[in-house]
Amino acid sequence: MSITTYILLFFLVLIILSGLFIVKQQTAAIIERFGRFLVIRQPGLHIKIPLIDKVAGRLSLKILQLDVIVETKTKDDVFVKLKVSVQYKVLSDKVYDAFYKLDYPQDQITSYVFDVVRAEVPKMKLDDVFEKKDDIANAVKRELNDAMINYGYDIIKALVTDIDPDQQVKEAMNRINAAEREKVAAQYEGDAARILIVEKAKAEAESKRLQGQGIADQRREIARGLEESVDVLNNVGINSQEASALIVVTQHYDTLQSIGEETNSNLILLPNSPQAGSDMLNNMVASFTASNQIGEAMKEQNKKNKGGSATAS
Repeated sequence: MSITTYILLFFLVLIILSGLFIVKQQTAAIIERFGRFLVIRQPGLHIKIPLIDKVAGRLSLKILQLDVIVETKTKDDVFVKLKVSVQYKVLSDKVYDAFYKLDYPQDQITSYVFDVVRAEVPKMKLDDVFEKKDDIANAVKRELNDAMINYGYDIIKALVTDIDPDQQVKEAMNRINAAEREKVAAQYEGDAARILIVEKAKAEAESKRLQGQGIADQRREIARGLEESVDVLNNVGINSQEASALIVVTQHYDTLQSIGEETNSNLILLPNSPQAGSDMLNNMVASFTASNQIGEAMKEQNKKNKGGSATAS
C-alpha cells in the first residue's frame, strides 16, 4: 500500500472517531444537524455523523445551587442584606425547553429573587425578618416555581441562609440585649437582697422575742423569790417594810462579794463602808415608814371630804 492510502485510512479513522462521543451520568447532550435540533442523548456512548451533526451543548441534571445576596430596607427603615440560596435542577423531560428557551438561567433566577425579597421584606420590621425568614424563603420558592417551570427548571428549595443588618444596627441590638440581661440580673439580685433582709429581720425579731421572754422569766423568778423571802421573814416577826429593806441590803452585800471574787475588776461602789450599809438600811426603813404615814393621812383626808359632802347635801 502506498503512503497516500495510509494517509486516507488515517483520516478515515479520525472521521469515524470524531463521530463517537460520550455523555456522562446525570447529563443530557443536545445534538444539532446543520444548526437544527435533532435529538437529546442520555448518558452513554453515542454516534453522530461527522461534519454534519454536532453536540450543541450539555446540561447537567444534578441539583445546582445559586447564592443571591439582596440588599433592601425593612419597614422600620433598617438596611439589611439577605443571602438567599436557591437549589434547582433541569427536568429530565424538559431538557429542550431548558436549553433553547433560556440563555442565562442563573440571571433569570437572580432577578426573581431580587423582585420577591424587595417586595416582602419592606413589609416587615427587622425583628420580624429574623422570625419570618421561612416565609420569605417560601415566597421566593413559590414565585420561582411559577416562573421557571415553563423553562424546564424545577426549584427544589429556597433558603434564607444569612441576614446581615447594618453594623451600627447590630451594635445597637447587642447593647439592647445586654441592657435587658443586666435589668433581669438586677431584678434577681434585688429579690435576693430583699429575701436576705426579710429573713434577717425575722431572725432578729425572733431573737428579741426570745430575749424578752428570757428577761421576763428571770424577773418573774426574782419576784417569786423575793415574795418567798418576805413571807419567811414575816413568819419570824419582821414586817414587810423591814423585810424588804433587809433583802435589799443582803443583795447589796452579795453584789460586793461577787465583785470581790473577780481578780481583775476595777469597779468601786460608793459608799462601800459597813456604816454606809447600816445607814442605807435605816434610811430605807424610815422611807417605808414615812410612805405609810403619808398614805394613812391621805386616806383620812379623803374620808373627811366624803363626810362633809354628804352633810351638805
